[in-house]
Amino acid sequence: MKAKLINVLSQVLSDLISQGMLPEMTVPEIQIERTKDKAHGDFACNIAMMLARSAKMNPRQIATSIVDALPDVDFITKVDIAGPGFINFTLSADSAQQIVKDVLAAGDAFGKSKLGEGKRAQVEFVSANPTGPLHVGHGRGAAYGSVVSSLLNEVGFEVHREYYVNDAGRQMDILATSVWLRYLAACGEQFTFPSNAYKGDYVLDIAASLKDEVGDAFSRSSADVFADVPDDEPQGGDKEQHIDGLIVNAKALLGDEHYRKVFDLGLNSIIAGIKSDLADFGTDYDEWFSERSLMESGDVDKAIEQLKSSNVLYEKEGAWWFKSTDYGDEKDRVVVRDNGQTTYFASDIAYHLNKYNRGFDTVIDVWGSDHHGYIPRVRASLTAMGQDEARLKVLLVQFAVLYRGDEKIAMSTRSGQFVTLNELRKEIGKDAARFFYVMRGADQHMDFDLELAKSQSNDNPVYYVQYAHARVCSVFRQLEERGLVWDKTVGEQNLNRLIEDHELALFTALSRYSEIIETAALNYTPHILAHYLMDLARDFHTYYNAHHFIVDDIELSQARLTLITAIKQVIENGLTVMGVSAPESM
Repeated sequence: MKAKLINVLSQVLSDLISQGMLPEMTVPEIQIERTKDKAHGDFACNIAMMLARSAKMNPRQIATSIVDALPDVDFITKVDIAGPGFINFTLSADSAQQIVKDVLAAGDAFGKSKLGEGKRAQVEFVSANPTGPLHVGHGRGAAYGSVVSSLLNEVGFEVHREYYVNDAGRQMDILATSVWLRYLAACGEQFTFPSNAYKGDYVLDIAASLKDEVGDAFSRSSADVFADVPDDEPQGGDKEQHIDGLIVNAKALLGDEHYRKVFDLGLNSIIAGIKSDLADFGTDYDEWFSERSLMESGDVDKAIEQLKSSNVLYEKEGAWWFKSTDYGDEKDRVVVRDNGQTTYFASDIAYHLNKYNRGFDTVIDVWGSDHHGYIPRVRASLTAMGQDEARLKVLLVQFAVLYRGDEKIAMSTRSGQFVTLNELRKEIGKDAARFFYVMRGADQHMDFDLELAKSQSNDNPVYYVQYAHARVCSVFRQLEERGLVWDKTVGEQNLNRLIEDHELALFTALSRYSEIIETAALNYTPHILAHYLMDLARDFHTYYNAHHFIVDDIELSQARLTLITAIKQVIENGLTVMGVSAPESM
């Protein structure tokens, strides 16, 4: 309906300008908003006030000219001018009822549009270091990224979902060394496990797999393993230097081939688990992009050379620094260390350049909120390489804090104390987890209440929405049990019988769905879809409790059955976008 009103107004303004009733000017984008008070009609437009300065006319005078020139259209019954120049539109009853027919005609496609047709968007999300299983903190990014991707698909974008695998660098070396040390312990070596190594049970499992495969072939004496290694933190040393010393010794004692085998065993085992967990969570990817591939292809070196040729790198104390302060960052950043090794930042520069070179119109990074300070330097590197940094959208996600009742559950990946995403899914189900993760703005703090998510009550938002869908299905089971059928044609012909306040409210609610999808997609705000579904479910439950749908008045009954079928369809469409099921019974 907004589109229809915009088309009418666009034509009227064009006519007024061509007739000289308004001066030649560029007409801004026409904005149509739903009124907050039904006394002011259904929709309001502020175009007269937007044109006032350019036209050098009083906005009410412009509004009057627009209203006087409006053609007679069957979907508008009344037009008023309010305040300084708002134009308020009241729609016909037939136009309100038309939404039910539109929903049923479109079915699964209702809500889809072509706003982004011909445009390609890449969405990179989760991308957790493959140093352990995904935990509940990663779950929010997984749900948010996948729903944002689905919303963009709904409005016509071609979406490429991507996971960036950090399969190179120090954290992976710490994992490989942690696995090897657990393997050595299984071989009978005695030593104190490092405070800064990975301690989760999954490391023990990988080490056990290594021992099953190679026996004692990779075993070395603990004296050699810890030779010349700085003391660990409990002994008064530096835990970072301690683990780095162990990494050096692991590489030297094992040799390149065997060390790579331990490294890859840990990496591949964890990546396989991550892929399985995300698939079970309803999160799929088009590509798992390897950081190591950037190095092997020479992309990292090429990006560094490009920055050097642009004179945005300088050498200091043997290291190469990027002049990120020239672009608003708080300090310059190292891209090549004094030992010749490139940094994570260098890989990220190359990765983003790679994304741009693949021709995406929009590149979307979904990052944890702790990466906020990383944004300026990535944008700066793109600008320095002559790229349009405006194509990059960085969406920050606050980590969820998990509660079991009033008890906060502490989490630490390094210590192995955390609730995995897989454990969360098994306890409360995929549907509840995904819905809870996205029902708040991603940039807002979130307390995740496990007990509420498991409850079968109206206080549980996902249960409340799914129950609305199941209730509609139960009505049709009752219809079948009575030997009756729904006649869509009769129902649509009698939608004018639906004049109760609850029914009029549901017409309005259904008509908002397409707008909600577009707004949520273009603003990357899936939580407004979740809240829309909660509102629609509330309106339906209120209607269900106030009226009977299977009544002796056949025409009224068919009309009500037609309305609730449309409601069922919209709930199913919305839940599908969120990756949540729409059960037929509960």
